[in-house]
Amino acid sequence: MLEFSQNIEKTFFNPSMIRIRGILFDKDGTLFDLHRSWFPLVKKAADIASGGDVELAEKLLSAGGCDLNSGCFYPEAPVATWSVKDVASLWVGLGAVLSRSKLSHAINKIYFRYGLQYASPVTDLKRFFCFLKSRKFKLGIATNDSKAAAYAAVKAYGLSDEVCFVAGYDSGFGPKPSPGMVFGFCLEAGLSADQVAVVGDSGLDMIMARLAAAGLKVGVLTGAGTRETLAKQADFIVDDITGLTRLALVSQGLR
Repeated sequence: MLEFSQNIEKTFFNPSMIRIRGILFDKDGTLFDLHRSWFPLVKKAADIASGGDVELAEKLLSAGGCDLNSGCFYPEAPVATWSVKDVASLWVGLGAVLSRSKLSHAINKIYFRYGLQYASPVTDLKRFFCFLKSRKFKLGIATNDSKAAAYAAVKAYGLSDEVCFVAGYDSGFGPKPSPGMVFGFCLEAGLSADQVAVVGDSGLDMIMARLAAAGLKVGVLTGAGTRETLAKQADFIVDDITGLTRLALVSQGLR
């Protein structure tokens, strides 16, 4: 693993970088700051799951990887990386008052209803995606959130013309870390997996990329992972997605 700030000439100008023609982004923690965007939603979900029992809600949040003192997530927190169904299963096992299916439905409703209200994009997403598209990249979004929430974000931030693929855990490709969303993106974009860079904030993103034999695994530090946790699996780590502008230029042989 190399950071973008190290060995730049040696790192950027190599065959694996130049062949990248598609970029598949995670959503929360990658396009949006995870802690600002997601923590308020998870708290609302825990309130529903606990039936208003404050002690139980705190238990569910703690088990899900939430630091209740700081209002942030611990690295690779389940509630920030797992699919809604998996989070529901975890919480039901800890005493949530709803069944797994009803809790999954309730969490999805909360994320969809309030997701855009709390969303905190890490940059001007419209401008950033337009830049990447102008460099002839195929762009997609793959999230363990629902497809409805993913499409809502795409519409709200004006990205419909920039992305050719949007998928959630319930889109039929399977949740992360299974590689199905990468394969779906490849099919839609007309690319092979080794032409695709997967960009995400968590180990699940990196595992998905590895299982799909993606050409590049890029970790970002705006979400569930840390430099230490991502270094074990990512090819590169950037502070946020704007670090990919260099990749866009290098892929076209430009400095």
